[in-house]
Amino acid sequence: MVAADDRFFWTYTEEPHRTRRQAIIKAHPEVVKLCGPEPLTKYLCLAVVALQVACAYLLRSTPILSWPFLATAYIVGATANQNLFLAIHEISHNLAFRDPFANRLLAIFANLPIGIPYSAAFRPYHLTHHKSLGVDGLDTDLPTSLEAVFLDSLLGKAFFCTFQILFYALRPMMVYKVPFTDIHVMNIIAQVSFDMLILKTCGVNALVYFIMSSFLAGSLHPCAAHFIAEHYVFNPPKTAEWSKDVPVIETYSYYGSLNALTYNVGLHNEHHDFPAVPWTRLPKLHEIAHDFYDNLPYHKSWPAVIWHFILDENVGLHCRVKRANGGKKVG
Repeated sequence: MVAADDRFFWTYTEEPHRTRRQAIIKAHPEVVKLCGPEPLTKYLCLAVVALQVACAYLLRSTPILSWPFLATAYIVGATANQNLFLAIHEISHNLAFRDPFANRLLAIFANLPIGIPYSAAFRPYHLTHHKSLGVDGLDTDLPTSLEAVFLDSLLGKAFFCTFQILFYALRPMMVYKVPFTDIHVMNIIAQVSFDMLILKTCGVNALVYFIMSSFLAGSLHPCAAHFIAEHYVFNPPKTAEWSKDVPVIETYSYYGSLNALTYNVGLHNEHHDFPAVPWTRLPKLHEIAHDFYDNLPYHKSWPAVIWHFILDENVGLHCRVKRANGGKKVG
């Protein structure tokens, strides 16, 4: 039952990605050859983890509120940890190794400079997001009705954008809980052990650098805009013109330069259409199936997405497509 004042775009249509995937495979059967693990991912994870550990070590004696510390945390640390967020996103689809357990271990390793264990919990929630796009009560990427009401203002949206990492971290547990597994235990033990090692060898400033980098990575940072850019409706139809039986565009791609830092997550329609295609081959997928993607709306700038989201009174947390039924829980 949808409340009368509910402003989300409730629809009875099927999510678009399964249908488009089938159509693309029929028109371009060669795209299935793009599926499979990308060996480069593990080396990139190693390099970024090493970069973050080096920065934490170099800042161990630098005052936390000094410009060198804060600037490094924002420019280097937040960008690096956003890269690691998206490495874990990539790995959650088993796209680093063929062996699922090897992917779980790599995700735990990539999690280390983030400072807080989350890779094990992220995977089931994220795979459910794919299987249940827009399904109320299953897709934890959707804002809750409470968020949509209380943050429906310029200041509310600015608050959401500033602290969105906390919303994305806490919201899933408020919607439903995933089973606690051995991988969760390994994730926690590895993270706590690493944090204690950093505290012992580098001091508290190094750990603060990791946590601050993670917070800024999900705050007012250019790369953090992908959280909003991917599924918010930025040209919402007027209520009088909209029918629940007419699909609303609910996934948007971005083809700009920041994809080089974020595992091509901007190619988000392509990713949802083919979750088994790794980040390095998504541009090739777009090239092959361009006839399916050229006419879809897309974002030209991630920083502009943040400004648009905050300042446009017609766009807010309610600008998401929701479904009452369908999908399934994974994990």
